[in-house]
Amino acid sequence: MTGERLLQVQDLTVRYQTQMGEIHAVSGVTFFVNKNEVFGIAGESGCGKSTLIRALMRLLPDNAKMSAQSIEYEGEELTRLSEAKFREKILWARMSLVPQSAMNSLNPVYRVGDQVVEAIRAPKNVTKSEAREPVTQLFDIVGLQPDLMKNFPHEFSGGMRQRAMIAMSLALDPGLVVMDEPTTGLDVLVQERILRRIREIRSQISSSIILITHDIAVIAEMSDRIAVMYGGQIMEQAPANDLFDTPCHPYTLGLKNAFPSIRNLQQKLISIPGSPPTLLGAPSSCPFLERCPFCVQQCSQRNPENITIQPLHEVRCVRHGEAPLLREKASEKETWRSLN
Repeated sequence: MTGERLLQVQDLTVRYQTQMGEIHAVSGVTFFVNKNEVFGIAGESGCGKSTLIRALMRLLPDNAKMSAQSIEYEGEELTRLSEAKFREKILWARMSLVPQSAMNSLNPVYRVGDQVVEAIRAPKNVTKSEAREPVTQLFDIVGLQPDLMKNFPHEFSGGMRQRAMIAMSLALDPGLVVMDEPTTGLDVLVQERILRRIREIRSQISSSIILITHDIAVIAEMSDRIAVMYGGQIMEQAPANDLFDTPCHPYTLGLKNAFPSIRNLQQKLISIPGSPPTLLGAPSSCPFLERCPFCVQQCSQRNPENITIQPLHEVRCVRHGEAPLLREKASEKETWRSLN
């Protein structure tokens, strides 16, 4: 799977200064997104997914410090842009965000349509009436009736507010739309409608999508390529089919065990024992060390390097060469029970 690069991120790191010490929320993350691609980022809560995206969008809090070797968007080096230039040239116009809990992000005292109109008018010299026409089209794209533009957020259901935020993210026709947990807090039926609408939107626009979620089923259904994050690092990334057919990292194997299959209804789900790391201090060993049933002495001595095992499939594990054996053992409940 090859394509024209839209976004290229090299060695991105984010640290939070706290009373407990320095939290290394994201450590040396490298990835790319092609044009017209859905790139999924999966991982459990606290693994650094949302911090990674907020670093890209320059929406981090004051106690955070970000560094990167390179963040290149459509051939332009973003690390060289000032805060003002980034907001003027990139944010919303070329990269937009549907934030986590987006259905609570609308201003409760403004009509929904007026909020999308404002998003269009902010960088463009157009009148309100000129901006309303594309808003009508955006509402149609996300499956909302145009007359709902006159309504206030409290008159929308959770799913409708989510779709309104997606419409706002598309308002300036950005090349990249970041969706952070777009189905969190919605019931199963509404989640399905939102995902179906996202698939339909993808066929109508030329934007790429970064889809962030802890729901492995959503990632599997929606993404062309997937990155699996743990402890502030990308443990494995590959085309979606490769990641599920031939996973190589023990954490990916653990996630797959917890993912129910409609093809094998007798399959027993296996959870990963233990808790995620605190991320205090710089990583000096594999972050999955304490929860990994396949760890060896080398895992505790250094943080594994990122290894390319085949085109577009990368993994960060010292035992990547034993992947077939690890896959076989990971399917046995006793393998994980031994950690308890």
